[in-house]
Amino acid sequence: MKFLIKLFFTWLAVIIASYLVPGVHVSDFITALVTATVLTLLNAFIRPVLIVLTIPFTIFTLGLFLFIINAFIVMIGDKFVDGFQVDSFGSALVFSLIVSITVSLLGAMDKKYNKDKKD
Repeated sequence: MKFLIKLFFTWLAVIIASYLVPGVHVSDFITALVTATVLTLLNAFIRPVLIVLTIPFTIFTLGLFLFIINAFIVMIGDKFVDGFQVDSFGSALVFSLIVSITVSLLGAMDKKYNKDKKD
């Protein structure tokens, strides 16, 4: 169930970010759902490998290289999903930041709601 909630939050974040970032294009809501699924799977399986392989760069840049990894994941997602297009690396970087922030905020609101609901 947690996976479905996270996927839903990512789907909403993809829709919001595609409207905010001029260089990112999502053709419709179904494409946004497929994009969210692909990005979630890439973040679950590919991102940890990239983080381990780039530990020296991440340490040298004080963690800022993780933003580059996130943008790279978005660029990979662009190759897998028809109807999802990222024009530039900068657009991918801004898109990944907006998606990350949005998912984090939605997740925090969900935890607060569920905590208040249990009390």
